[in-house]
Amino acid sequence: MSVFNGYNLFITLFFISLFGMILNQKNILVMLMSLEMMFLAVSFFLIYTSVYIDDVSGQIFALLILTVAAAESSIGLAILVIYYRVRHSITVEFMNLMKG
Repeated sequence: MSVFNGYNLFITLFFISLFGMILNQKNILVMLMSLEMMFLAVSFFLIYTSVYIDDVSGQIFALLILTVAAAESSIGLAILVIYYRVRHSITVEFMNLMKG
């Protein structure tokens, strides 16, 4: 049995992105990149498992996840640009000012 298999890669990628979200809570861009990496790890896991069990449903779910991730990143970056124009800063500490 091989020591390295695909699942180790996906778990490692997922936990690196999780630690990136937890440890770096001041920079919103790094948090968004960590979230995208988390989506990518889950998508790779679904594709790998789908190929392993010879079923296409995991690949379809991965395509849906990547579509949602692309939409989420574009909307998130648009909100960041607008927030930067208003506040001239994108620090997470002042994000509570956006509450209604």
